[in-house]
Amino acid sequence: MERTILIGIITQEQGYERSMDYLKELAFLTLTAGGDVIKTFTQRLSNPNPRTFIGEGKITEIKEYILKNHIKTVIFDDELSATQERNISKIFNCKILDRTNLILDIFAQRAKTSYAKTQVELAQCQYLLPRLKGMWTHLERQKGGIGMRGPGETEIETDRRIVRNKISLLKEKIKGIDKQMSTQRGNRGKLVRVAIVGYTNVGKSTLMNLLCKVKLFAEDKLFATLDTTVRKLVIGNLPFLLSDTVGFIRKLPTQLVESFKSTLDEVRESDLLIHVVDISHRNFEDHKQSVEKILLEIKSNEKPTILVFNKIDNYREEKIDSDDLITKKTKIHYTLDDWKSTWMNKLSQDVVFISAKNKSNVEGLKKILYQKVRDIHITRFPYNNFLYPEII
Repeated sequence: MERTILIGIITQEQGYERSMDYLKELAFLTLTAGGDVIKTFTQRLSNPNPRTFIGEGKITEIKEYILKNHIKTVIFDDELSATQERNISKIFNCKILDRTNLILDIFAQRAKTSYAKTQVELAQCQYLLPRLKGMWTHLERQKGGIGMRGPGETEIETDRRIVRNKISLLKEKIKGIDKQMSTQRGNRGKLVRVAIVGYTNVGKSTLMNLLCKVKLFAEDKLFATLDTTVRKLVIGNLPFLLSDTVGFIRKLPTQLVESFKSTLDEVRESDLLIHVVDISHRNFEDHKQSVEKILLEIKSNEKPTILVFNKIDNYREEKIDSDDLITKKTKIHYTLDDWKSTWMNKLSQDVVFISAKNKSNVEGLKKILYQKVRDIHITRFPYNNFLYPEII
């Protein structure tokens, strides 16, 4: 495993607690990619330094630490500009990555099918294009002017043309596969389509395995699933299609949203969403909002939704000592019953609390799922009303 350090900044918009949560998530991403986090550095800044992202004093401190501890990789929690990445790389003299680059690397590792590999490659090329300049610093550069162009500039232009051509080819390839997949979706008939969506590592694939009795790959790592999987599911005597989709994450790279838009067509064309939330995570409300933001971006936020709070078996509230007269009860002290009486009680959507791992209350989810699918099916085929009785 590569010895790695993480760097994040604390700003007015992104306070200490939120920054710590982002860095904790970044450490999990690093572990998923095969890195070993040795230390985390933070700095309070009103605005990132345009040249080196962090201040000069912190740069010196980190450089000394890198040399003493033989660090191979430095990962920043925010996206670096091409200039910042180039400057930091010269100072630290080791591999420099940002959050976007790390997520792209994980996607490249996880992509198994030709379609997923093509989508990831497109995202990588789009990320690489503005950063090509730093790859030719070893070549001599001459002063500007007519007839004075250095070999480095020529090489950069050649590479840019190659990458642009590659992007065009990959887009054409994806367009062809999209057409094929659109035809496949059209051939599925008029069955109701249900898509499982949610933050990464909330248990979507585990729930899919449980409902459909299949064995999709699922593990406690980020982005275990990249390819959309569709299975036919029958509850009672009512058949419908259930799909497992790629997980979302905060600060999701725009390149990935763009290149994976075709994969997200499965969400766009679905009739019903199952939004899975890991209630055992301290910041599950942020995760829920991040998913809703991406659903808004792909124009799927108005779809009927079942909100599934998963991992109730892992939920642990913090206790307040009866003798403690200072500590006030906050969200971290809420029990599950406390949560149920908060904003969750006011939701117009159907809400259910389950544990996919321990199969707790899955029958309750199936009843709600049956009713919601039945309502959509009866609207589409009113003459089938008598075939699918309501569950009381």
